[in-house]
Amino acid sequence: MQYVFLYAGLYLCILMLLSLYRAVFGPTVLDRLVGVNAIGSKTVVLLILIGLIYGRVDMFVDISMAYAMLNFIAVLAASRYFQKRKGL
Repeated sequence: MQYVFLYAGLYLCILMLLSLYRAVFGPTVLDRLVGVNAIGSKTVVLLILIGLIYGRVDMFVDISMAYAMLNFIAVLAASRYFQKRKGL
């Protein structure tokens, strides 16, 4: 069963590379924000998969929830900043 989690994590990392391409080479600021938010969301799932592999799901769920909250607040702050600056 651990191989399933390992392969799911590797597949998720490949998807994160695609989001990284969007975040770096996005034509607009909004595309870059969406790319960074997608990377953050996939990182939360990846942290939970790592917790399943190591058998410490309770610890990794706490870490992933804190990271998800930080990601959400950062994207809100960045979008508000670019809205005030008329960049979006």
